[in-house]
Amino acid sequence: MAAMAMEPAAVRDRPTGQELTADFDARIAAHQRIEPRDWMPEGYRSTLVRQIAQHAHSEIIGMQPEGDWLTRAPSLRRKAILLAKVQDEAGHGLYLYAAAETLGVDRADLTQRLIEGRQKYSSIFNYPTLTFADVGVIGWLVDGAAICNQVPLCRSSFGPYARAMVRVCKEESFHQRQGYELLLQMMAGTPAQRTMVQDAVDRWWWPSLMMFGPPDADSPNTRQSMAWGIKRDTNDELRQKFVDMSVPQAVALGVTLPDPDLAWNAERGHHDFGAVDWAEFKRVVSGGGQCNAERVSRRRAAHEEGAWVREAAAAYAAKHQGTGQGDDR
Repeated sequence: MAAMAMEPAAVRDRPTGQELTADFDARIAAHQRIEPRDWMPEGYRSTLVRQIAQHAHSEIIGMQPEGDWLTRAPSLRRKAILLAKVQDEAGHGLYLYAAAETLGVDRADLTQRLIEGRQKYSSIFNYPTLTFADVGVIGWLVDGAAICNQVPLCRSSFGPYARAMVRVCKEESFHQRQGYELLLQMMAGTPAQRTMVQDAVDRWWWPSLMMFGPPDADSPNTRQSMAWGIKRDTNDELRQKFVDMSVPQAVALGVTLPDPDLAWNAERGHHDFGAVDWAEFKRVVSGGGQCNAERVSRRRAAHEEGAWVREAAAAYAAKHQGTGQGDDR
């Protein structure tokens, strides 16, 4: 008893691990936000680091497929639109790396994990953009799938992630409209242009469905992420929402979605659709896609070639640290 009396009050009043867990669980149950300085289970933190890092990597890698068309866009207007979109994707990556850093990780380490193959990015970006119609289909389908995935994340239980997603989703919505507008223009063009659009839709439809991740029964993280409020919908629920959203858009556009099993099911109130090739998904995620090696090689080269910029920025910051000077005037 004497020993306890000698303990500082702050130590005696410190919550136990059980109390911290109970408080965390209560806040999650009440749909309250968890902020970086709040106590959180290590599993919650590590899940967020994995998910946010993968999301950030996907935005940065995702600059490449469309970036390949910056010098080949058919008009100055299309070039300006595409350049603005690629710049937006870079910004999304930075927002998300910043959100990840609030969890105590460093973006340089996250980048190193990416280029060493220790962290993944979305499988969709390992497919090539063969024609300019691919740029429009990426805007329509890939960004459309991203919106389905990401709008619920605006209500994620982790504050910095949810707030970053508000900005990201606004811009992704604009990107989807840009892509759809491009396809409308092409479908009003020549037979060759319409054929080009249909070919792009045929190639990107199934990879877009894979963007939501494996089926719920095979997803190792979905149940816990839902329990923690990190995710609000399961992979299969989001995939169904995307299909239901895309079918009437395809009809309006005048293209055929490449799925003979696609049909409205009045009893379910949703569209039935065919089986996704999950063997293909696993092959691409594991590094066997058409562009896996190229995407990571380019990212590694950009990181290495930009080392001098990071070093110069660090030296400048160190030189002026505590001086309040923003330049050398």
